[in-house]
Amino acid sequence: MITIEEINKSENFFLMAGPCVIEGEDMALRIAEKIVGITEKLNIPYIFKGSYRKANRSRLDSFTGIGDEKALKILRKVNETFNIPTVTDIHETHEAAMAAEYVDVLQIPAFLCRQTDLLIAAAKTEKIVNIKKGQFLSPDAMQFAAQKVVDAGNKNVMLTERGTTFGYTDLVVDYRGIPQMQKFGFPVIMDVTHSLQQPNQTSGVTGGLPALIETIAKAAIAVGADGLFIETHPEPGKAKSDGANMLQLDLLEGLLIKLTRIREAIK
Repeated sequence: MITIEEINKSENFFLMAGPCVIEGEDMALRIAEKIVGITEKLNIPYIFKGSYRKANRSRLDSFTGIGDEKALKILRKVNETFNIPTVTDIHETHEAAMAAEYVDVLQIPAFLCRQTDLLIAAAKTEKIVNIKKGQFLSPDAMQFAAQKVVDAGNKNVMLTERGTTFGYTDLVVDYRGIPQMQKFGFPVIMDVTHSLQQPNQTSGVTGGLPALIETIAKAAIAVGADGLFIETHPEPGKAKSDGANMLQLDLLEGLLIKLTRIREAIK
């Protein structure tokens, strides 16, 4: 079972990256293979990200997944094929034990970060628990979410910044939150792509500002983020979820090269 220490042992930042949702086996394996090649070359510890199901969607007709078991088996195949850890979201307490059979890191979505029973269920799996900061919470308030997991017997906690609600249809990143959450003693990750969402659009489809991905990522590394979370897809325009704020896969290597230079400069 992978630990926080193994993920965060490099002098470089670590990366969680992959598609928003598992759309199929071939797509997941192709994305993983591409990113593994890049991260091995740049000495970046890598965790493959893919949601087996999307529960938080704007409209009833939005794509939610290809089936829980099918998607989870694909995540396991990514792990076995490339020998890399994987992460996926969970949304309800009964999902924790199920997902833990297939992945290394359980992720608590931002909207659910205060759900005590969900945090406890995740903690009891003994997997790493990555808690995304709610768009409605201060960084300091995240210590209580993390403490629930610790008090349930699991010290393997990571915290993720993903922007704060700014009006009805936008988010803003306050970079003070990264060092503020690091003082609790847990690795802090910057969710680069979700921080650029434009939620609550009148169309019922979330918008985004992908042109600012590099800006958000550079600033996060400059202030000392331990890791980055980036959703990426070969063709974001055809992605079945969150395409409006995803990074085109072909652009990932160039971005990571720049970010490793920033990391080296601030050591």
